[in-house]
Order: sequence, then C-alpha cells, then structure tokens
Amino acid sequence: MINLILLGLPGAGKGTASERIVDKYHLTHISTGDMFREAMANKTKVGLEAKSYIDKGNLVPDEVTAKLVEERLSQPDIKEGYILDGFPRTTVQAELLEGITKRLKKPLTNVIALEVDEETLIKRLSARYMCKNCGATYNKISKQPKVEGTCDRCGGHEFYQREDDKPEVVKNRLEVNEKMNAPLKDFYQKKGLLTVINGKQTPEKVFEDIDAVLSNNQ
Repeated sequence: MINLILLGLPGAGKGTASERIVDKYHLTHISTGDMFREAMANKTKVGLEAKSYIDKGNLVPDEVTAKLVEERLSQPDIKEGYILDGFPRTTVQAELLEGITKRLKKPLTNVIALEVDEETLIKRLSARYMCKNCGATYNKISKQPKVEGTCDRCGGHEFYQREDDKPEVVKNRLEVNEKMNAPLKDFYQKKGLLTVINGKQTPEKVFEDIDAVLSNNQ
C-alpha cells in the first residue's frame, strides 16, 4: 500500500510525476481543487459548507478542507492507495491530515519533495502556455503540441499565457510557495517520511528515482 504526498514548487514537475505514479501504482489521485468542485456539484454537506465561504470570496477554513479530505479518503475507490495533491499546504493542515489518516487507518507511507532551483523554475513556468478553448497546458521547452499551433486535446488554434506565468509574477509566486513548503518538509523530515529528489533531471529520470523509493513499499 502506498499513500503519498508529492511536494514541490510550481513548475517542479509534480503533475508529470503524478501521472506516471498513478499509471504504475494505480493510486487514486486526489486533487483538492477537483475535490472542492465535486463536493459542491454533488451538494454534499461539507461541499455546501465550503461553497458558503467561496461564494463570499473567503478562504475555506482548514477544518472544512480537512473534512472534505476525510470524506474523499473514505470513498471505496481508495483501494490501492492515494496520492494527495494540494493538501496539506501548512503544518496545521499536516497535523489535521495525520488525525484523518489515523482515524481511517490509511497512514502516509511517503512524502516526496521535488527540488528544483529558482532559475530553472522561472524558465519552465515562463515557457508555459495554454489552449484558450480547453485549458490544456503546454511548454515551449518541454511539451509542445504534436502539430504546431494545434491543441492535442481539442484541436483548437488559440493559445495564451496566464498572467501568473509571466516571469516577474512567477518569481513572487515561488517565494510565497517556498515559505509554505519549507516548514512542511521539516515536519515530514522529523516524521522520517521525507525523500528529496532532484526535479531538474529529465522526467524519465525523476520517475526512476521516485519508483526506486516507492517500490520499497510493495
């Protein structure tokens, strides 16, 4: 059983690594963004509670997010294990998660942090662009559409760069995220769960290193 958190700054390659981990280990990928959308669409009790904050433009309190995570981790599709994306973001949330996983008897087995230097992250993120029609993400450095100017997913021809992928905004985002990430890494280091992997390598090599860590759990 593998129950995993993947940490890393924006652009560190968490999305690509997650896809490969899910493919090989059949883990359920749990993204907090998707979880909020599903719970609100299904009008679950916690989903409606979260919606009441979001509709007023307020941040959803940690306790409500934690209830949502607990609701999701209780679902029957978490048979082979899970990979958490976007939660926890703070040590308070990490402590709440510890309580949840104890109650559900689904403890974390690994926390993997992808480390990439700031200069590389700025280059990667500033090269990112999206399809205007379906939101598919591309990258001038590492992931161009198969046919130039045509989205692989929907065949659209219009692309744009998000405001928060522009270099000056990226630098600020990275600083904010690093402040949040550092205490989490310390928290899980003390628990003996953290493995740091060099995310500057090719996606294949990054996954090879992750695979070497996770295969020990099987």
